[in-house]
Amino acid sequence: MGMEELEIKEQVQEVLDKLRPFLLRDGGDCELVDVEDGIVKLRLLGACGSCPSSTITLKAGIERALLEEVPGIVEVEQVF
Repeated sequence: MGMEELEIKEQVQEVLDKLRPFLLRDGGDCELVDVEDGIVKLRLLGACGSCPSSTITLKAGIERALLEEVPGIVEVEQVF
């Protein structure tokens, strides 16, 4: 893993940490699985994992925040 990839992962983690209180409030959480070619792979945990609107949370909330704050991110993908 290159230095750049490591930096991107750290930035992604920072954004996720900022969003975490909102997820926890709803009884959920998320875990960063990997960042590969600008695609962030996330696992949704707790209530978020089984919630029908989790995909919307993922795309509208988390993806938008990551695209805005982390250069080089192109997409967020949910892994199970």
